[in-house]
Amino acid sequence: MKKLLVLLFALAAISLVVWYSYRAFTGQQVDFPVMAAGIAGPKDTLPDTPEEWDGRIDYRALDRQLVALSLRPEMAGLAVAIVEDGELRFVSTYGVTDKRSREPVTPETVFRWASVSKTVAGTLAARLVTEGKLDIDQPLARWNSTLRLPGGANDYVTLAQLMSHRSGLTKNAFDRKLEDGDSPGLLRNQLATAPLQCVPGECHTYQNIAFDASSEILGAAAGEPYPQAVEDNLFKPLGMTSAKFGMAGLTGAKSWAHPHRGYEVRVPVESYWRLPAAAGVNSNILDMARWMQAQMGENSDVLPSEALMLAHAPLTKTPRLYSGDLARALSNAAYGLGWRSVTYAGHRLIGHSGAVDGFRATMIFDPVTRTGVVAMWNSGWGIPFRIPFAALDSYYRRETSNWLDTSDIPLPDPPPVETGTMSQ
Repeated sequence: MKKLLVLLFALAAISLVVWYSYRAFTGQQVDFPVMAAGIAGPKDTLPDTPEEWDGRIDYRALDRQLVALSLRPEMAGLAVAIVEDGELRFVSTYGVTDKRSREPVTPETVFRWASVSKTVAGTLAARLVTEGKLDIDQPLARWNSTLRLPGGANDYVTLAQLMSHRSGLTKNAFDRKLEDGDSPGLLRNQLATAPLQCVPGECHTYQNIAFDASSEILGAAAGEPYPQAVEDNLFKPLGMTSAKFGMAGLTGAKSWAHPHRGYEVRVPVESYWRLPAAAGVNSNILDMARWMQAQMGENSDVLPSEALMLAHAPLTKTPRLYSGDLARALSNAAYGLGWRSVTYAGHRLIGHSGAVDGFRATMIFDPVTRTGVVAMWNSGWGIPFRIPFAALDSYYRRETSNWLDTSDIPLPDPPPVETGTMSQ
């Protein structure tokens, strides 16, 4: 047995020598091969260099487009990761975390998920259902949440309807009051007097404050506060070590993206972080990619297929997404438990996007091919929402669109020149 072990160690050592020699001969880095924490894939190193970008998608061409996009004055920093056929194939970052310090964005830089956070709530709800801990078809009155809907609608609007935005409230009800500093719980209680857009349960009207009542209900079903339930049931088992809730989850990171509006660096404001289920998550791009892989079925021990099917299943039709040419390219828009779905080029896509002051995020994937894109950037510019469709066009071998061509978009005015006062 000892001789066998010695022989095995010797073979391993020879393999390492051959590996290092090959890397050195080809001019590649010779770092010791280690698996990036929390990232599933066939490679031993993070695919963050052109030499490691391998797949059906033309990653070098996409990278050139992303470089050009990131150099626009509307942008600050950008992080993108692509999973192809279930495997992480592309990670790249561009620009800066802060236009004042010029600190570069890295794969470890933490951004805000904004409303992509709703996918976490939907996924936790679906998992609790499969565990027999939750019935999403029960009316909201069954739980002691702070939400009160007009006309006593809590007695018949279900949790599934709430999480697919069928409360009947006018779009984004009371969001402005939240931004002014009002308590989320108090605002949810006051929604009893808010105007309705339709009969509760009969139309899709997007919400943040009302949706976040799900954090109270899911926490109660899990037997612990919502953020801890997410950590214990989802983030920790999936190895998403950078994924945190609240403003401290962003600003406490070693590298974090500062919000920008044009040339102005904004000060983070806590308002929407106080809605953990609606907009509370932050992470780096690697953990967002890890989240997408889990939604593709790569972690059935954490998220069984029945939970994923329940979370992603369309429950109600919605208005068109985005605007302009991209909106016209999409059809059959629908919403499930915190997840959107849409048809693009004959393919059914799943995902969500998010927007808060100075931050944008998007996650779009094809569940059949297990191919998709996550992207986060720290500015309010909307053009990067097109990134997933540019990548998917390459995967689908479509050559009829050029989503990232910004040559016809005028540049914004330059920032005003600051002038000092000359002392006498």
